[in-house]
Amino acid sequence: MKFPAVGAMCLAIALLTFFQFPGHTWLQQDSQIYTAILEHLRDPSVLSNDPLAQKPHVAYTLYDEAARLARAATGLSFRTVLEAGQIAARATGVWGLYLIAVALGLSGAQAWLTAGIVSLGARIAGPEVLTIEYEPTPRAMALPLVVCAIGLAGHRRWMAASAAGAAAFLLHPPTALAFWVVFLLVLLRDSRRRLVWPAVLFLASIAVLLVASRAQAGAGEAQDLFSRLTPDQVRLQHFRTAYNWISTWPPKLLVLWLVLFALAVAAYARVRAKVPPELRAFLVGLPILGLVSMPASWLLLEQSRWSLVPQAQPLRLLLFVAWSLQILATAAAIHAAGRKSRLEAIFWFALAYMLPVEPVIGGWLEAARLALLLALAAGTVLARQYAPAVALAAFFAIPAVGGVVNYPHLHTDELAQLSTWARVATPRDAVFVFPAAGHSVDPGIFRCDARRALYVDWKSGGQVNYFRQFGEQWWFRWQQTAGRGFQLSDLPRYGGLGISYAVLNAAQKLPQPPVFENSRYAVYATR
Repeated sequence: MKFPAVGAMCLAIALLTFFQFPGHTWLQQDSQIYTAILEHLRDPSVLSNDPLAQKPHVAYTLYDEAARLARAATGLSFRTVLEAGQIAARATGVWGLYLIAVALGLSGAQAWLTAGIVSLGARIAGPEVLTIEYEPTPRAMALPLVVCAIGLAGHRRWMAASAAGAAAFLLHPPTALAFWVVFLLVLLRDSRRRLVWPAVLFLASIAVLLVASRAQAGAGEAQDLFSRLTPDQVRLQHFRTAYNWISTWPPKLLVLWLVLFALAVAAYARVRAKVPPELRAFLVGLPILGLVSMPASWLLLEQSRWSLVPQAQPLRLLLFVAWSLQILATAAAIHAAGRKSRLEAIFWFALAYMLPVEPVIGGWLEAARLALLLALAAGTVLARQYAPAVALAAFFAIPAVGGVVNYPHLHTDELAQLSTWARVATPRDAVFVFPAAGHSVDPGIFRCDARRALYVDWKSGGQVNYFRQFGEQWWFRWQQTAGRGFQLSDLPRYGGLGISYAVLNAAQKLPQPPVFENSRYAVYATR
């Protein structure tokens, strides 16, 4: 296929992943953190009383600079420019998958089949990360660029791979660093002369981030990269971000990743003769790094208490185990089908489809999902040259027949009404609290839509990974409000804490009249 046709196919698959499955969200996960930070950086008077916006953790990324530049150049909202970037990034990732499949010796149709199956995504249980992120966060932009870089490297297009890898590193260093480790080793083994310019580009990326971090040095609390966590920090991170601490994982989760790694190795063994050396380094090396991240994280975080580890979150490298398994299992299935080994082909295709069909593998598959998994695997084998159509059907069948719901829909009319009222009818420096919200992300949605500060909320507590002082402040505020539940006597006390309004559930009506009310919320002034 010529490049325009390939580009059109990549964009089509990217749009399918965005609008159909695995889908996309806005302000339901980390985008509510980044959006609040971006709005404050763009206009310091917005969210000026919100600790989350006051202490941005975007010093070591160009994501915020790129987002603000795109908004200034187009006049569009952050949501529009970020989601456009998210779609473009997914398209580059699909191209990378296509290039990887072609490098494995697959035909055009077989390459699109591979790209389609892997584009169904997977949830990485344990570190709580995705192979296809739902929201336009730095990782969501960087990971597809890493995939693209791997695909280019598989075709020995070293400088193009370096450019894609550098772009990924500038957006999210923890996601791209593993690529660069493997890539530089590949170049070193291939030819030391080839190593020079990619290495220069990588070092230049590091220098750019260091300069950018200096430019933001006055924006808030500096990230502490080279110290030991205090006992209080350890306790707080265990409370709020336990997913970083592998000792808190159930044993069956550790076994799961060993099994998935073993399956990836078995799939590789079936196709190893077809894997070029430069691609072998990534399809085998990155999963090895993912597996090594488990003991490394235990040693560096749990034993050494290195403050950088919860910020870098190395356990998220486990996503490469699942990602490589999907690619290698699909390739193994295609080669088995070519040898007329249909049962083996069905087995490998079932493994490739397994992660998107069963996002959290904790036991036996439900009957409906097991039937769907076998139907997809068998259908892909029987369809032969029309197998890409089965992968296309999977984007619709997995949510419709398998009942896979990747995320809830949290944007409600009542929350939108509340946000509009707050944005229009309250002072810009007003501070809100949702004392009965618990672990809900509704307050964070309100923060971004209303552009009004929150005293504290659960989602922003994830920033305890980055800042010690923020963690202390967040814990104090949490204990004073949502952590202890709401009592009638708390309202005047909230006023003394600097809170302007308390947002309660509509059922928690107080004797005094609310300043705003709908079927879900009742808002009371604290003074």
